[in-house]
Amino acid sequence: MAEPFLHETPPELLQSLTQRQIKLGSRTFTLTLPVDIDPLLDHPSTHAAFESDEYLPYWANLWPSAQMLAEAILSADRLPPVALEIGCGLGLSGLTALSRACQVTFSDYDATALQFAAQNARQNGFAQFELLQMDWRYPPASLKMPWILAADVIYEARQVSPVVQLIHQILTPDGECWLVDPDRPYASDFRTALTAAGLAFRTTATSVTTDKSRSVHGTLYTIVKAN
Repeated sequence: MAEPFLHETPPELLQSLTQRQIKLGSRTFTLTLPVDIDPLLDHPSTHAAFESDEYLPYWANLWPSAQMLAEAILSADRLPPVALEIGCGLGLSGLTALSRACQVTFSDYDATALQFAAQNARQNGFAQFELLQMDWRYPPASLKMPWILAADVIYEARQVSPVVQLIHQILTPDGECWLVDPDRPYASDFRTALTAAGLAFRTTATSVTTDKSRSVHGTLYTIVKAN
């Protein structure tokens, strides 16, 4: 049986940082993130991690899907009280859930991503959260959650089955998974896999305008266990 893949981006690669103000509705959040992802991509530790598990430090970018999911969280009338964000990266989606008085666990397989998610939560005034370094292909057997948050996690074909299995394993019977995908090529495979796993879903078209005035479209999946 394969072992979980866990990684830590070397701290010396993260000397150049910047802050961005993310305005979502009436709220503005401050995110700290690396100025440039290229030094992370070029480092020998990343090359070794890629050889081991096709790892790339995607966590260091702020992805449009995270902003789409964050907007959905902020605009919802009611939310579950406890959430797990998978592949949290910089933590924007979980951060908005914290702002709605939810208890959030940030998870990622890169320990450095968790450090940034924690820093971003604290600098926005939140301290009640947990961190979980986790390879989503191998979640703890005891882990159960009423609300799972995920943004742009089916970016490769090999991620479809593990993500669906994760949702099926850890979602409580009455829980929901909110997953935003920027309409990548594997959406059809994802929907087929959800149905095969006994998971029902509805879709909502969504979009966001990035800070470069680029419009990005996507789909919000609301996933539940089928009766």
